[in-house]
Amino acid sequence: MDRRSFIKVSGAAAAGFAVAGCGSRGSRSQSGAEGQSGNSRSLSGVEGQSGAEGPAARSDVAREVDAYGPLNIKEITIEAGASKPFDVMHLSDTHITLADDRNDERKMLLACRRSRYMGYGEHYLDEAIRYANERGMYMMHTGDMIDFVSEANLDVTAKHMIMADWFVAAGNHEYSKYVGEAKEDEAYKNDSREAVQGAFPNDLTFASRVINGVNFVAVDDVYYNFTRNQLELMKKEMEKGLPVIMLCHVPLYTPEFCKVELEANDGNCAYLTGAPLEITETFDKGKTYPAGEEWRYRKVQQRADEPTLEFCAWLKEQKLLKGILCGHMHRFFEERFSPTAIQYTVGATYNGDVQVVHFK
Repeated sequence: MDRRSFIKVSGAAAAGFAVAGCGSRGSRSQSGAEGQSGNSRSLSGVEGQSGAEGPAARSDVAREVDAYGPLNIKEITIEAGASKPFDVMHLSDTHITLADDRNDERKMLLACRRSRYMGYGEHYLDEAIRYANERGMYMMHTGDMIDFVSEANLDVTAKHMIMADWFVAAGNHEYSKYVGEAKEDEAYKNDSREAVQGAFPNDLTFASRVINGVNFVAVDDVYYNFTRNQLELMKKEMEKGLPVIMLCHVPLYTPEFCKVELEANDGNCAYLTGAPLEITETFDKGKTYPAGEEWRYRKVQQRADEPTLEFCAWLKEQKLLKGILCGHMHRFFEERFSPTAIQYTVGATYNGDVQVVHFK
């Protein structure tokens, strides 16, 4: 499911949480949703189910379901100048959708409804961890591990964080309470920042880690902006003189990706950090919202402020930048960001999409 379809079904789920009943966590049926053709996964593709000795998988179940399939692994190589080659399993947008009796009824129903579309996230997360651990890979996640803040989601996240060697960046859903119910800004984030931070191994605002001579830097851009403090911290990372790979949730503006997203979203928005103001001013074609809800306009949410534009312009000039890993769009995409760096966007984990990055 690409981001356009995700937003449409997310809105439907949020609008309908007062309706009794909920879907199965295992259901991936997307009847009527856009962009779903070709995403069906067959049980015959599950590793170990075909040609293995022992009992065969049952095929006489009448109910139609979209069964688990194997990981959809894209492999890329980044010539970063590592002191020794190593591999990273890159994931994003797992969107774990759990709630329990520690939450109110509103969140319980929200979890049920959204799990109809993203209920495979935890399964594919487990598969990715197993795959990476068997091959000695580091693991990196670029946001939206959870779909909304709940005790159950944070519990499951923390348990998975101790199962592998992780380095992570935050996503907007890490701080979402009921998904699109309020203006999301730093004040909104602060309501759950401490609880969310406790489930992850590194600081979610800004963090760095060196692996075999390559400096990985995770920067929070979940609300389509960077701060001046983040710019100063990034400058200090560059001063270390090591090749840098930046992790963030929202992809940074690149011309072709912006064109693709605008076409997919009927010109209403591009979902990119640092888009030129002349582009964001064209968003929200024909849309109107009530007074007091101006924050719902995409041109307001995604408008780059001065520190963000300064950060992006400076980053393009950094010769030590060797790549950007990001997510948010629920689709694979890669495009050159600067003379020395390509930006790699990975698909959504809940769809089974992952990226193996070979660093040399």
